[in-house]
Order: sequence, then structure tokens, then C-alpha cells
Amino acid sequence: MFGPQVPSVTADQVTPGVYLLDVREPDEWEAGHAPGAHHLPMMEIPARMAEVPTDGEVVVVCRAGGRSGQVVAYLMNNGWDNVRNLDGGMQSWAALGKDVVTDNGQPARVL
Repeated sequence: MFGPQVPSVTADQVTPGVYLLDVREPDEWEAGHAPGAHHLPMMEIPARMAEVPTDGEVVVVCRAGGRSGQVVAYLMNNGWDNVRNLDGGMQSWAALGKDVVTDNGQPARVL
């Protein structure tokens, strides 16, 4: 989607222990997210970049891959070389049957 300048991985390539950074809006996060993911809405990235690890693999996810691709490009332009876009976002994650959870006990879904 973004070409060779934005590295990406597919949902089945995400390994345990990777830092999964979910950049969706709070309502999307509350509806359902990957277990162990870290929530940092896209619009807050510039002010909170220090929270994004600079070592280890970081996979950035949104609903379909568009916003997360923009975040990966932004972080790369600011010195991060360990970030990857989750191709297809949470939609592809859920389509593969990977776990989607909520923090409030409600049934999880991808918005």
C-alpha cells in the first residue's frame, strides 16, 4: 500500500513478544484490540513519541493499515528504524482468527 519505504508485516508474521502499537481512536480500542497491545492514538504520537520503543521490533496497527502506515513513515522520518506497519490492520488480524480482547468484559469486535 505504501511501497518499499514503509516496511510492513502480515498478521501471521507477528511473533509473540513484539511491541504492538495500536494507533486507533479510543472507541476503536475499547471495542476490541490485540492482547498485550499498547494504545497510543495516532494524533497523540507527536507529543508522546518517547513512549515508542527504539529497540526491538515495533508493529504499528490501525483498522486497515492506512493510519498505521502514516505513523510508521512519521516515526521513520524521526529516527526509528524498528517500526513496521501491520498490513491490513486489525481487520486482517481478526480475519486470521487471532485473539481480539476488550478491557471491559464486553464481546470484542473490530470497528
